[in-house]
Parts: sequence; structure tokens; C-alpha cells
Amino acid sequence: MNTTYAARAAAGALAALLVLAGCSSKAKDADNGDGDKATAGGVKTGDGISGKTIKLGALTDMTGVYATLGKSVTQAQQLYVKQLNGAGGVCGYKVELSVRDHGYDPQKAVSGYTELEPEVLGFAQFIGSPFVAAVKQRIDGQDKGLVLPQAWSAALLGSPYIRVIGSTYDIETINAVDFLMKEKGIKKGDKIGHVYFEGDYGESALVGAKHIAQESGLTVVEQKIKPTDNDMTAQVAALKQAGVRAIVISAGPRQAASLVGVAAAGGFDVPIIGNNSAFAPQLLATQAGPALMKNYYVASPSLPIGADTPEAEKLVADYKAAYPKDSLDNGVVAGWTAASAFGEALKKACENKDLTREGVDKALLSIDSFDVGFGIAQDFTDPKSASSKQSVILQPDKSVTGGMKVVREAEASEVAETYTPGA
Repeated sequence: MNTTYAARAAAGALAALLVLAGCSSKAKDADNGDGDKATAGGVKTGDGISGKTIKLGALTDMTGVYATLGKSVTQAQQLYVKQLNGAGGVCGYKVELSVRDHGYDPQKAVSGYTELEPEVLGFAQFIGSPFVAAVKQRIDGQDKGLVLPQAWSAALLGSPYIRVIGSTYDIETINAVDFLMKEKGIKKGDKIGHVYFEGDYGESALVGAKHIAQESGLTVVEQKIKPTDNDMTAQVAALKQAGVRAIVISAGPRQAASLVGVAAAGGFDVPIIGNNSAFAPQLLATQAGPALMKNYYVASPSLPIGADTPEAEKLVADYKAAYPKDSLDNGVVAGWTAASAFGEALKKACENKDLTREGVDKALLSIDSFDVGFGIAQDFTDPKSASSKQSVILQPDKSVTGGMKVVREAEASEVAETYTPGA
């Protein structure tokens, strides 16, 4: 297995940024090193709590490659916070979400973390696997605030403070290729293409693709790209020449739309499947829309926003009421799920009378079956493992709410069940 991708995530420019950023500037109180204090009700509090407010951070992408996702995730979390506060908050405290847009820029992401970290109890959102990995050492070593990233790299496993919600990219890719084999005719001896972002996200997914390829007798033809690469013409040409029978894409929505559109225009009729962040329903209104609905699939850590569950239907109604001009997508599900998980940890920490960072971290680690109504229960008790090994396979469909329909229910493939990240 390739074990070097995690180290590379914190190398180069990001490593230099960390040196410049240095350690957190906050001063620790002399009483116990964490600034902990007890309220009149006997509940311990610390960083991120002042007056009657619990402040959480959200490091998002509103202007970069994941702008659509970032907007949906953030608005869903703001909706959750509004409803939580309307129900009385947590332990008598109101929750406040402090949002920073990093535009998927490494310098802005690291500086945003450095700015917010001393002020917040933890982070309900942090988009970008490479950026979370870049500050992981600080989170684990000194800051110790809970981070629920919108990132699914296996490099983030092993931390009691950074908890990925759902299957990591390597596991998700294993399930995606399993779908191609069981449902799309890919078989032993075939070649599959893999177009992936350089860095932690794409290379984590590549590990999964190579693992199931080795287990199943497939060959992976790699095409590494940058987040700034939007035209996939060269990649499609190379994969077509190589004779691949299917393609996995671990990139952003723009790259996926280009890949699918270029392949269709060139008569390259192969199934293409993306990781969970490689689609936005707004793409269905573009020229690539028909091709996406025909040949594109997405592996997801949950049922889509248009799922037929009471919780999904309520979220759709509430989100439409709060943001009537905005479209629905699975970023709403991801944001709502992460905010709900953080809220559940806060509630348990309140019951334990410990709303310090340590108390909230411990509270989340006690949750072994968490599902907000989107089909997959999350187990947060083992930091070394993904909270789930299941994936739902979706297909774009402009006729359904959120633009995605389920073509395979939540399932962990046999290869995923026996796979251990980093092994």
C-alpha cells in the first residue's frame, strides 16, 4: 500500500505556512493549562465559551473549487444552529458559528485556522483534506479542539480530535469500483482509469483504487491533475488510448463535468464514477447534463437530500424556507450531519458537566451509532477507523429533489470490509 501520501500533504508550501503560522497564540491559564473554569451550575467550560455563548468555527470554501459545496454546507449548519438555539441551546448557552472563507487556498486555510482556533471550542466544518492534514499536528499536540472536517482523507484517521464522518476516500473508492464490477460489467483483466487531484484527497482515493484493483485483477491507469485544471480533454484522450473500460474521478464538480462531457462528445462511452465531492446538481443545467445523467455515478457517505425519510423531508422543507433562492444538494446533508454530530457531542458533554474541549472530544468518542435520518449510522468510538465503511451509489437525475437518485443502497463491499487504511 502507498503510505506516503499523508506525509506529502503537510510538505512543501503547506509546511512552510505552518512554520510561519507557528503555534497558536493563545495563552493558557495557569490553573490547569487549558483555561478551564466551572460555572455556577457546576459545568466546566474553557476555550470558545464566554458569557452565554459557545462559539464554533467553520472554515469553508465559498469562492474556490468547492464554492457550491461550501455554501450549502455552511447554510445547513447555520440553519442547525438557529434551530438548536431556538430549542434552548446547550446547557443554557447559545451556539454561534464563526465562518471564514478560504477559497480553497492553502495560505488562507491555515491562516484562517490560526485566527479562529483561540476563539472557538472546535470546528463544525473544515473543507479541504490537505489543509486539515496541514494543521493536524497542532490540533493533536496542543489545540485539542474537536474538528469535523468536510474531508474524507484516510490521513486524518488516528486523531481523537479530527473525526471524519463516513467512509474515507480510499474506502469510498473501493466501494465505487465494486459497483463498477457488480453493476457495470468491469471484470478481471480490465483497465480502469483514475483521474485524481494531486495531494491528500486524490492520492487517498488512489490508494483505494489500487487496493481493489490488486484484489480483483484490474489495472489502474492514472491521470493526476491540479485543482486549477478544468479541461479534461487531454486526460480523456489518454485514457481512451489506454483502453480503459471505466473511469474513477477524485476531483471537483467542474473537473467531473468536463471529463464526462468530453468523453461523451468523443464517443467514449464508458461508466464514470466520482467520489462524494465530485458533483453539484447545478451541472445538470450545463451542456454536460445529459451525459452526466447517462454515464455518471457518485459514491456518497449518505442518502441524498431527496431521500424518502421523514428527517430528509423535514430538512428539505426547513432549508427551502430559510434559503428559498438556493438549490438543494448533498452539501446540505453533509453540513447538517456534521453540525448535528457536533451538537450531539455538546449535549452529551453538558450531561457530563464538562464543556471543555477535552470534555466535548470525549463525548463524541462515546457515540457509537449516530444517524440523522440519511441511511448510515456513524460509529465515532475508534479514532483509527472510519466511522462507517458503507457507501450509497447515486446517479444524477434532474427530475428528483437535489438532482441525485439512489441506484445502490448503503453497502460496504467485501473488499472494504476487510480493508484497513494504511495497512
